[in-house]
Amino acid sequence: MAATIRKTSTPDEECSTICLPDRDAKIAELAYYKAESRGFAPGYELEDWIEAEQEFLL
Repeated sequence: MAATIRKTSTPDEECSTICLPDRDAKIAELAYYKAESRGFAPGYELEDWIEAEQEFLL
């Protein structure tokens, strides 16, 4: 019986694009800067997130 060699991938190989936690962190950072530019006025959190997400995906 022949031995099967299975290559395990490293976390870096599995995340050749951007891992979800990294993606969310980058979007959160962009949203933070949007909120900061408005003086952190409440009520725009979702709008900031959506705009940041759209910018990130471009």
